[in-house]
Amino acid sequence: MTEWQIVRRADRLELAGALRMTDATAIWRTLQRLTESPGPTLDLDLAAVTVVDGAIMSLIVEVRGSLVTRESRSEIIRVPERVLPIVRLYHGYAPPRPTGRLRRESPIARLGSSVEGTLQRTRGVVTFWGEIVEALGSIVRTPRSIGALSPLVTHAGTDGIPIVLFLNFLVGFVMAVQTAPQLELYGAAIYVADIVGVSVTRELAPLMTAIIISGRSGAAFAAELGTMRVSEEIDALRTMGLTPMTYLVIPRVVTLALVAPVLTLLGDVTGVLGGLVVGAYSLDLHPRGYLAELRTVLVPSDVWTGLVKSSAFGGAIAFIGCQQGLRTQGAASGVGRGTTVTVVYCLFTIVILDTVFTILFRGLAL
Repeated sequence: MTEWQIVRRADRLELAGALRMTDATAIWRTLQRLTESPGPTLDLDLAAVTVVDGAIMSLIVEVRGSLVTRESRSEIIRVPERVLPIVRLYHGYAPPRPTGRLRRESPIARLGSSVEGTLQRTRGVVTFWGEIVEALGSIVRTPRSIGALSPLVTHAGTDGIPIVLFLNFLVGFVMAVQTAPQLELYGAAIYVADIVGVSVTRELAPLMTAIIISGRSGAAFAAELGTMRVSEEIDALRTMGLTPMTYLVIPRVVTLALVAPVLTLLGDVTGVLGGLVVGAYSLDLHPRGYLAELRTVLVPSDVWTGLVKSSAFGGAIAFIGCQQGLRTQGAASGVGRGTTVTVVYCLFTIVILDTVFTILFRGLAL
């Protein structure tokens, strides 16, 4: 014999007896069956209830919310004093929230949300810039407050030399291979030195080096600072009186701004050597003739404009990596997401900066 009973009247459900968790399945099925056709009003009468567990009370509240969703008026009525505390604990008297269908946002609402998100991200970037400027001011006053640079130079510069040399050599090699047939057709094979030299020093070496740095150092900075953020190491630094900007961000920005031109210069040399290999073995050019032609066409502005670009690329990559790392939220998934976003933003920023510098140098006739 059951210790509980639920009876359906015209406009109410009468619950009676001891409503315990052990009978939760049977009670839930009975409530579901008796509320299939609720009508305009169907109250839940607890006058005869002697005991009610928290699990059963949550089922009663859920049934009431389901009735309201189906546009049926429902209240919990005639609650005895002995079960009144648990009814209040589970917000039995609070108006249930209707769970209607999700409304699709209009195009204007989606546009507004997108603009709001863009403005918030822009505000975060501007704020980050302001913090960097403030940190630079404190470094000028107390130079010893800046973090160590030598480990960063080793990681971002020395360790990246082999891949920078190899890829830039291949870039110069491919450029020469692609242009060689057309130059041979017009008897102008010697001009392979012009094409490779100018294109590598002005554009290809800075771009390729920046892409390598964004994949190596930019992603690494975001992952390092993101891990420090989620593991609360950033808060520990503040507790010890160390500012993350001066101790973590500024050293990385300065390092990449200085290291990127050096790597680009090395890339210039190997890119030109890649073109020399093709010229010597495919176009029957003497290395001295190739280098002599290179000296006639290559001017200092070709080299230093590429170095200026690469320095700007390096600073931007470090800025983006640190900014994304310090805004990381969550755990491992947040670090991975920040690293991915860093690489995407770096590549996008590199192309934008390259376009701006190209237009600027073109206007200055450099």
